[in-house]
Amino acid sequence: MQAFEYASPSNLKEAVGLLGNTWDEAAVLAGGTDLISLMKEYVYTPRRVVNVKGVKELKGIQKTSAGVRVGAAVTLDEFIHHSLIRSEYPALFTAAHNISSQQIRNMGTVGGDLCQRPRCWYYRTGNGLLAQKDGKSLVPEGENRYHAIFGGGPAYFVSASSLGPGLIALGAKVRVVSASGNREIPLEKFFVTPQSEDQREIALQPNEILSEIIIPPAGGARSATYEVRQKEALDWPLAAASVVLRMKGNSVTSARVVLGHVAPTPWVAAGAEKMLAGKTINEDVARQAGEAAVAGAKPLSGNAYKVQLTRVAVKRALLAAASGKGVTDHGTGRTD
Repeated sequence: MQAFEYASPSNLKEAVGLLGNTWDEAAVLAGGTDLISLMKEYVYTPRRVVNVKGVKELKGIQKTSAGVRVGAAVTLDEFIHHSLIRSEYPALFTAAHNISSQQIRNMGTVGGDLCQRPRCWYYRTGNGLLAQKDGKSLVPEGENRYHAIFGGGPAYFVSASSLGPGLIALGAKVRVVSASGNREIPLEKFFVTPQSEDQREIALQPNEILSEIIIPPAGGARSATYEVRQKEALDWPLAAASVVLRMKGNSVTSARVVLGHVAPTPWVAAGAEKMLAGKTINEDVARQAGEAAVAGAKPLSGNAYKVQLTRVAVKRALLAAASGKGVTDHGTGRTD
């Protein structure tokens, strides 16, 4: 690991004052479950590491008039054990609970989940975020079984965030803070697809800290997340879907369907959302929504299997949400 300066501020003002105007100047350390591995592999070599674990402004979960405020430094374990999250936001509870490593849940944070770097092996082995050589991506003709089936090019990695799809489906926002003030960003716009190597996959700037997530009131909406994984042990999903249904009786008045781990950002399945309006959710309607969700998918040479997994994830998430149960387990192989 390259030598670095270490700082441990006691408050948010001190923390943002320690950041720089470029990513190379400083990195924020919260849980460290992603940052430390990047530094050990020399993929990221910041000159200063700013430890924000002791910053009280970044902690806590509170119900407010705007919904639920979640501090960015809240651990995933604190998140899933909070009664508000489990009772009102089952899509988020499931997504966090399915991170099967207790060690990761104890150390990893909600903000860290949103800000973690792509798990793409091209990026992690030093080939850059876009994995290009001589101006051409290595991914389409390379090893790409875990890469994007939507929105690919010039980036083909998939967003690693577990909570991103559910938070977008719920209409959440994030607040980011810098020395010059703060701003709110709809989570749907927080994730971006970089067009060049000097861009990042989130809208955060080098001199900003993600301070909190604001989740709107559930308001009786039914939600669920369903993930398909290769194995039960710690791993990232192959495909996932988070859905939020607002209903009148048994009829859907509006739906949000957001896919995970299939695109460089959490992917809004607008076609599925549109076809669900006015419908009663049953097996056939859920299957049709799964078909609509994958319309326009462009699989690469080695990841066409993700199309079927995505269909299944959407179908099962919708059935779970409509049933009112919401909390789901993840699948490991069935594709019906």
